Amino acid sequence: MDATPPPLSPPVITPPPAPRKSRGWMITSIILAVLLGFAGLVIVGQFVAHTLSFDHNFKTASAREVGPKLEECLLEDNDSQNKIAVINVDGIISGHDYDDNGNSMVDLIEAQLDRAADDKHVKAVILKVDSPGGEVMASDDIYKAICDFETDEPDENGKPGRKGKPVICSMGSLAASGGYYISSGCRWIEANELTITGSIGVIMHGWNYRGLMDKVGVMPMTFKSGKFKDMLSGEREPSEIPPEEHAMVQDLIDETYGKFTNVVAEGRSAAHELNKKEGAALADGWMNYADGRVVSGSQALDLGLVDELGDFDDAVDRALQIAGIKDANLVEYREHYDLSNFLSMFGQSSQAHDIKLDLGVEAPKLQTGLMYFLYEP
Repeated sequence: MDATPPPLSPPVITPPPAPRKSRGWMITSIILAVLLGFAGLVIVGQFVAHTLSFDHNFKTASAREVGPKLEECLLEDNDSQNKIAVINVDGIISGHDYDDNGNSMVDLIEAQLDRAADDKHVKAVILKVDSPGGEVMASDDIYKAICDFETDEPDENGKPGRKGKPVICSMGSLAASGGYYISSGCRWIEANELTITGSIGVIMHGWNYRGLMDKVGVMPMTFKSGKFKDMLSGEREPSEIPPEEHAMVQDLIDETYGKFTNVVAEGRSAAHELNKKEGAALADGWMNYADGRVVSGSQALDLGLVDELGDFDDAVDRALQIAGIKDANLVEYREHYDLSNFLSMFGQSSQAHDIKLDLGVEAPKLQTGLMYFLYEP
């Protein structure tokens, strides 16, 4: 009998379970495809709408179409067909970028005034000003836009103008310097008795850092074509600045200051002629207070710099009275953001998306060589 044990069978090797295929990338791809498809439809739709906006003569689109995109928002519904548009002027008045789309404050205010002019139901505009002022050019541009909005002149074909609507200014806690400059173009100025206003004047700011350069051993080397080519440079010793340069800079300041006082005189005179006894006329000695000092709303009324003491509701009542209507809805034009704004972010430089630290205080950034209508406590 064979006692040889039977051969052992090899152990059964169970293969490891096949790894499950992740579907995360599929879901991500589907989402991206949907978003891209939707973006394509939006772009195509905008292109078609833009194409259809051309007339048979292939007239090009107006410049306003590439400016701020505004939508009307209802602030107060008074069940009326009439409207009063409210435009806000907050913070430093500047001609530089004001929003994420590269529009300046001037662009935004001009676009809102255009929107109010195009709407036949808008009977008046209330300009809410809470600003210490800002750049000379930006303030003057806004002032001119307000005056142009209030002027009803026929168009090039002789048809009645679309403007000629009153602008009523409602001053907040601060409407100084450039803030008052733009207010002086309004038909009526409403101020709170505690409003800080005035500050009629011009300022140009700079630094002389030659002493610091001497301490650290830095010597400037300047090559210039003319005696005054390096005007306002902070690299020179004060003794190196010729007296004629001081005189020329002061002449620029005085000329701009004269523009400011003329704007106030002409604006308040034109408003008083329309408002008659209901408004306030400039006092005889108002120029004595046009030395850069700030005044309260009550003092401004005594000087004729404003027409009445009151709040925003009083400004609304005055707008209704001047426009000759009994009631109106209050509307506001706000910037409209769509998918194209989101997509445009990818084409901007990384500098446009820097993280900024908000300390709760907006410090004015004055540029050397620029003149400002600015109250800077």
